Order: sequence, then C-alpha cells, then structure tokens
Amino acid sequence: MKSVRNRSVHASLVLGLVIVMAGSALAANIYDFTLPSIDGKPMPLADFKGKVVLVVNVASRCGYTPQYSALESLYEKYKGQGFVIVGFPANNFGAQEPGTNEEIKTFCSRKYNVTFPMYGKVSVKGDDQTPLYQYLTKQTGPSIAGDIKWNFTKFLVDRNGNVVQRFESAVTPDSTEVVSAVEKQLSQK
Repeated sequence: MKSVRNRSVHASLVLGLVIVMAGSALAANIYDFTLPSIDGKPMPLADFKGKVVLVVNVASRCGYTPQYSALESLYEKYKGQGFVIVGFPANNFGAQEPGTNEEIKTFCSRKYNVTFPMYGKVSVKGDDQTPLYQYLTKQTGPSIAGDIKWNFTKFLVDRNGNVVQRFESAVTPDSTEVVSAVEKQLSQK
C-alpha cells in the first residue's frame, strides 16, 4: 500500500512539473499564463485580451517605489482606451518586498492609491522564477529578453498579447519613451 501511494505521489509530482514546464515552454504570448491575484484568486492574463498591457515587477521598499504614482497616473489616463497595468510584487532584490500579499495591497492602496490590477508576490529571477517571468526573460526575442536587473522593470504588451518593448527600472512610467510607446500601441486597433 505504501509503495502504491509513493508511486502515486511521485507520478503526481512529475505530472505537475511537466505541466508547469510545458506551460512556460509552449507559451505563445502572455495570455497563456494564469497567476493568483493579490487576493489569492486565479487571474488569467487572458482576461486582458484586446488591451495594451504594461507588466511591471514592483516592490514597496525600493528607491523606485515612488513610480507607483506615475504608474497609477498612466493607468488612469489611458484605461478608458484599452490600457491596463499589471503589478507583480517581487522580493528578489535587496529584500525590498518582504510583506505578505495583504500588507502589499494595503501599502499600495493607502500610500499610492493604486487601482490597477495587482498579482500575488512572485519570483522574477532565480531557480524559483515564475513561468511568466521565464517567458518574459527567455522567450521574447533578443531586444526584450534578458534577466530582470531590478524592481520596476516594465514590459509593454500589444493587444494580441505579444511583448513589444522593455523598459528598465530607471525609465519612469511618465517618461516620453514609455508614454509614446503606450500611445503607439493604443493607436493600433
């Protein structure tokens, strides 16, 4: 009985690993990923089909944390035109996102009035890198792919779920570079 149970557990683990690996290896675009929202409920990126999306890894105790204000302003300005920002809290750099999802949510809403969708905490690099960030850093083409260097790295995604541009942390959401890229994507129906 014990060996049957062990084989069953082993088979389940292997199957789960294969599914996770296949999900990241076969992804056609960001719509192939579902991650938990900041509230713990599954939130498929496919929910944003037809929208221009800015994917951002965020942190609450980073020198770039004030970018939350510019992110929220950008979101408010363009959300009516089919634009959405999705935030992914990550604790990969200097332990700058140590809080729980509930603490992060409270911080973002109280300090920066964040209303754009937030996901649960993820890992954006290393052995425990979430499959979405494996896709973003390894499968998006040479001008976009590459390791995440710090918090607030931004990926711009077109209305078809394809990553079209990457902005490093120091490029602010209200910069001409980001705003013009967002406007360009929004103009392409």
